[in-house]
Amino acid sequence: MNTYKLFTIILFSTVQLFSQSIPTGDHALGTKSYDDFEVSEVCQSCHNDIYQQWKQSMMSQSYTHHWDEIEYFELAVPHSEVDPKFKPVADGCNGCHTPMAFLAGDVTPPRPEENSRANDGVNCEVCHSIKGFEGKEPFNFNYISDPGDVKFGPKDQLESPHHSTLKIDFMSEASYCGTCHNEKNPENIWVKSTQLEWLEGPYSKEQVPCHQCHMPKALGKNSIMSEKDMVAQHLFHGAHDPGKVAGVVEIRMHPSEREVEIDGAVTINVQLFNAKTGHKFPTGSVEDRILWLDVTATDSEGRVYHLPVDKKGFKGEEYTIGSDELAYVDMGIPLRLPDFKGVQRDGIPVGSRIFRMPYFDKNGIMTIMQWNTHTLGTDYRIGPRETKIETYTFEIPIDAAPGIMNFDATLNYQLLVKPVADYLKVPLEESEIILVNTGSTWIEIYE
Repeated sequence: MNTYKLFTIILFSTVQLFSQSIPTGDHALGTKSYDDFEVSEVCQSCHNDIYQQWKQSMMSQSYTHHWDEIEYFELAVPHSEVDPKFKPVADGCNGCHTPMAFLAGDVTPPRPEENSRANDGVNCEVCHSIKGFEGKEPFNFNYISDPGDVKFGPKDQLESPHHSTLKIDFMSEASYCGTCHNEKNPENIWVKSTQLEWLEGPYSKEQVPCHQCHMPKALGKNSIMSEKDMVAQHLFHGAHDPGKVAGVVEIRMHPSEREVEIDGAVTINVQLFNAKTGHKFPTGSVEDRILWLDVTATDSEGRVYHLPVDKKGFKGEEYTIGSDELAYVDMGIPLRLPDFKGVQRDGIPVGSRIFRMPYFDKNGIMTIMQWNTHTLGTDYRIGPRETKIETYTFEIPIDAAPGIMNFDATLNYQLLVKPVADYLKVPLEESEIILVNTGSTWIEIYE
């Protein structure tokens, strides 16, 4: 055996042994204490600009965010009380939403209004104490957390009067993000797969990791005593940021013909190009989120007509077209409502095209409770740099006025399906419509 191969085997074994010395995932529950982690305000004293960026980001709100709080305390925790097999799942939510609480064994953590240290969510100490992950794939908080005097980061030769620093390449890799942005549920189903989607797409092949879009670099100072350098902005802007969502998908549209008889028909073609995301859109908690295309026609006298999308005929397509049917019946389990009939599935105009991947419970009914997901439906989301074409065959209504008829396409996004948000009394901002993009075209109607 040559020296290089021997060294590689020894190094690999050492890394494996080193990694296994620190429990990860479910095994890390209660293995540390809050005192092992400094409060974020300590970091602020030297890194104020970065602290203020983080404070405004979803990382700082990962435990206090309204919908996450309601989903956790009204659905996940009560479900684990009804069915104990979900107790590790309910505890495990904290492994990513408030890692310090999970590692300290503070589960179920106090509610946000109690202002405990769980409220710190994913803070400076959490991220800068992680130096790797255990296993072949990053998922289900299998990060290796080693808090202490040494803070891990992507740069070398940095000095601080308060702590030691160590450069770790892992912090610049997409797999770092995957430890929390990939998730398998008890049925071994990938209920979150953002990093895996990235891995399968074009951005990974071009070595463009998550950080380049969600932590863009700019010239600045990363601490009060440092020299100017390119500094990663700790913005973490993504699905909850209207500015980030805006323009993700580009829209163009055109008619099959410009001049149409008043008793004729026209087909409107709409092209949707995912120009921005390195993963599918929507991603993350796609059981909650809804992205839909609303197309209308307006005649020369202002009459407005809604156009239903043409069906393509693929398996499971019925879940990608707006409907009035009910769903989410399994919410009745944690809510202790045995006769619960569910709520409206979509809450959008009937016939609109939806870009989603539905999650189903054991009865084949759509669910928003990812831990209770037994199967996944057809994935009709828009992939990175993918173009989808939707068509709308429109028979000119008898009452339509001659002249110019305008067609408008609006791509809308909601973080939470509105009927669910309304039923659970989630604050309105959690289900507000976020405009992604618009497109338009026209025809002329003649008699």
